[in-house]
Amino acid sequence: MLKLTKKADYGLIAVRHLAEHADLGACSAKDLADMYGIPQEALAKILQRLVRHKLLISRQGTDGGYVLARDPREISALEVIRAIEGPLFITSCHASMKACNQSSKCTVREPLQKVSRTIEEVLSKLTVWELRESGEEMVTDTPHSPTAGGCGPPTGAGEGELVRIEVFGGNSYGK
Repeated sequence: MLKLTKKADYGLIAVRHLAEHADLGACSAKDLADMYGIPQEALAKILQRLVRHKLLISRQGTDGGYVLARDPREISALEVIRAIEGPLFITSCHASMKACNQSSKCTVREPLQKVSRTIEEVLSKLTVWELRESGEEMVTDTPHSPTAGGCGPPTGAGEGELVRIEVFGGNSYGK
C-alpha cells in the first residue's frame, strides 16, 4: 500500500488552503494549524521546507504568514510531496539502490518500479489548483479569525480523502 506520511498530508492540506483562499492574503502557521487540528510546531517546519523549495513565500509583519509562490495551476502535488518527503519509492530496494539478498531472483522489482513511475506521473499532473476543486462542500460556520490575516475557514474535502489515485490492472501500467 502506498501511503503518504502525515507530514505530506499536512503540507498538501496547507497548500490547498492557501490556493483556495489566495484572494484573502497570507495565512499564519498558527491559524492553519488551529483550523485543521494540526500540531503547530510540525506545520511550521513543513511550511518552512515549502519556503526553502520555493513553493511558498513567507511574509513578515502584522499581516504576515504564508502565500503560494506561484500560481496553484503550476504547482504539482508531487512537488509538494517531494519538498517535504524527498523522492517517492514504493519498494525498499529502490530506495536504497542496494542489491538485496533476493535481487538475483526478484520478479517484482521492475513491475513495481513501473507502478512507482506511474504514481509519480499522476501526482506530477495533479495541481494544487485541482486539489482545491472538491465535489463536496463542507458546511462550516467558522468565522474568519481576527488574527488570521487572510486565512479563511477550511472548506472542501475536510475530513474526507484529499486525493485518491487509482491504478488499474492489466499490463498497461497507466499508459
